[in-house]
Amino acid sequence: MAIDTPLFTQHPRHWRTNAYAYPVISRRSRGLSLGINLNPDTACNFDCVYCSVDRTSPPAIRTVDLATLRGELDHLLRISISGELFDEPPFDATPMPLRRLNDLAFSGDGEPTTYPAFADACRLTVDLLAWHQVDPAVRIVVITNATMLHQERVQQALDILGERAEIWAKLDAGTAEHFRAIDRTEVPFQRVLDNLLHAGRRRPLVIQALFARLHDEPPTNVELAAWTVRLQELRAGGAAIARIQVYTTARATAESWVSPLTPAEIDAIAERPRACGFITEAFYGPG
Repeated sequence: MAIDTPLFTQHPRHWRTNAYAYPVISRRSRGLSLGINLNPDTACNFDCVYCSVDRTSPPAIRTVDLATLRGELDHLLRISISGELFDEPPFDATPMPLRRLNDLAFSGDGEPTTYPAFADACRLTVDLLAWHQVDPAVRIVVITNATMLHQERVQQALDILGERAEIWAKLDAGTAEHFRAIDRTEVPFQRVLDNLLHAGRRRPLVIQALFARLHDEPPTNVELAAWTVRLQELRAGGAAIARIQVYTTARATAESWVSPLTPAEIDAIAERPRACGFITEAFYGPG
């Protein structure tokens, strides 16, 4: 049975006085996710129309102090494992089936793999999980737009994560035109496709696909058909796709003309890759 909670729409990247580590109850993780923000300066190589990061206010912190990050993450792991976190608001309202530590996620105010010391952040995360003797089922998720996966330093950092690594890579466009319109980046669409192919040959990927209504218009059948073809091309080229997450907006977006799709529309989109044999999950908008 699907579980819903208002906590799914609450993803603040600040908790107590922490600068980098924060807890959220995640709809896609189906439990507690400890976020790691390596982009407190809010800089990103994408400017997605549906982004929920507030880039209008100057950031209070612009750099990452790894020693501070280690301390914050160490404390969060301790109170998550003990259950103390669920004694305080808003986490005391977490439904019982969601009161489990599912993952640590590199997911913050920008693209985490652009952080120069990404490998060091990966190493300290692995070390802390070992120190706390965390269940091997708890994953380390890298939520990425796939633009940097071709770089050797990023590949080496992902190798540090070992068997716990789970790469959630964005692909929510089927054509270069739609890609530029929603992700608003100078990075070529083909680089993203090439990176997904090569990364998927190294380890299974989780494909993230966010679709929304733009200027009150849902994605076209032409665009959705092209997106499905891109997925099939990746698989045919040897990329392993563990599953696909089809979802829509659940929080405030960068542009006011972006709004969530209905559950029926999300289900219809999810059925496209599912009909091609992909394991596909559907996640819906607010309330």
